[in-house]
Amino acid sequence: MIAIDTNLLIYAHRAGTPEHRSARSAIEAACGLAGGCAITLPSIAEFFSVVTHPAANGRPSSAEDAAAFLAALEEAGIVVLRPGPSFATRLLQTAADLSVKGPRIFDLQIALCALDGGATELWTHDANFVKIPGLVIHDPLK
Repeated sequence: MIAIDTNLLIYAHRAGTPEHRSARSAIEAACGLAGGCAITLPSIAEFFSVVTHPAANGRPSSAEDAAAFLAALEEAGIVVLRPGPSFATRLLQTAADLSVKGPRIFDLQIALCALDGGATELWTHDANFVKIPGLVIHDPLK
């Protein structure tokens, strides 16, 4: 299963971004693969925060538009992955083990949640996304 990172969701939602078409195509391709695709619960929250923020590029999306975009993804077959048992403990221990600092904790939470849900690969357009054992990081826009 492929997990889709927040940045691809944002680009696919925002028609004015240069990555819009590529991100939409990547998500469609992931949905068509045999293992399926998913988004993590942390990515849903991060997506909503970014696209509805009053200082968002262009104009902020309404809560209804953001929710409708996510609902359309679920209707297309994307599943939502949730954190597994002892998530907070594993998050903090893995952060210490990998020397994760600052905002990279958000990448780590997405990666661990993806693993918890059975993803083996995470698609992102973030060259510095935190790498953890068991999860292949791939940039479908390159």
